[in-house]
Amino acid sequence: MRYRKKPIEIEAIQWIGNNFKECENFINGDLVPLHRSEVLISTLEGDMVASKGDFIIRGINGEFYPCKPDIFKKTYEPVK
Repeated sequence: MRYRKKPIEIEAIQWIGNNFKECENFINGDLVPLHRSEVLISTLEGDMVASKGDFIIRGINGEFYPCKPDIFKKTYEPVK
């Protein structure tokens, strides 16, 4: 059987290494700096690391999780 992902709109921000405050505000303050290129995000599956270049996604239930840029670009497109 084949399945297609339902079209949904999400909100996301890209962690670029020097936008900690912007990312922290996006996820309502629950972001821990590990060092210059990584941050720690609390997700439904436990703590996960977002590396420089990763996107931080707010899911449909308000949860947050990191996503690698190549996967993000294959999965999502900008909404006008």
